Amino acid sequence: MKLQDFLGKQEKWNFEAIGQDTELTRQIQVLLIGLGLLDPPADGKFGPVSAAALRKFQELTKSGEKDYLGAVTAKNLIETKPDELPEPPLKLSNSIASRIVKYLQAKDYQVFTGARQYNIVYIEGMNEDWTLNSDTPNQFNDRRIVIEIVEGVPKIVNHWQATTEPGSYYTYNPMNPGGAARIKFGQYKAWAVGYHGNADRHEALIQVAPITVHRDFNKDFQRTNDKLDTGLFQVNQHWGYDAPVNDIKNASAGCLVGRRRDGHREFMAIIKQDRRYLANNDYVFYTTVIPGDDFLKTVPA
Repeated sequence: MKLQDFLGKQEKWNFEAIGQDTELTRQIQVLLIGLGLLDPPADGKFGPVSAAALRKFQELTKSGEKDYLGAVTAKNLIETKPDELPEPPLKLSNSIASRIVKYLQAKDYQVFTGARQYNIVYIEGMNEDWTLNSDTPNQFNDRRIVIEIVEGVPKIVNHWQATTEPGSYYTYNPMNPGGAARIKFGQYKAWAVGYHGNADRHEALIQVAPITVHRDFNKDFQRTNDKLDTGLFQVNQHWGYDAPVNDIKNASAGCLVGRRRDGHREFMAIIKQDRRYLANNDYVFYTTVIPGDDFLKTVPA
């Protein structure tokens, strides 16, 4: 039996009957996997996990067929594309993850919902306990954050010490005659999985699309009144070579840098589980960079 055989018919198969048809089960599983509602593989066994995923699909598409497969569910399964699948409404609280999502919404940035669709966010001048710091130049005093929204509830998958700014070395010895690059606050769809560096080459998120930076020509470690420059600048998301907290050294010329090697490996392992990346290894990720002071002012605790 196939889903197409249900169209225009009065067939109603309960979940036990589905489980007895390996071909039908596998077809349903393949479609649910493609929609991000079920983890692979499609093994042809209709157990509790597959049943829960089908129920979730029926709920999201308002099929009106509870605990059975009929023409409506079959048609929806065949025709629904991943970007057409309704998402549960956001359930925002006062948690730090929810507050970050509220900020993204306030700025009209993209927010990705659903299991294994990760939101990459950097907050400048933010401590590990989510308090503001003085954002002293040449220090790893920012946060790299990965947020996932499952069943409408945002959660922080993990977060790490980072810098969103160049250190003293490249501020005083800029690679560009216009000045060191400081990424302009905002959201960009601009990074794909690749490799950074030569001597200590490692997996990273590599800039593949234009972003906008401020050029610190006067070397004052500030963005204020600096000229804007848009383009491809090799502003990658890589590791900071385990440099000291209070000395970025030459670990950043304007990249988005997680301080520790092990933390960066954790970051990349998470990102590579994103279902959009698994479907297309050339997937281009969004990343959002926000100022800590504006975040706390816009979405106070």
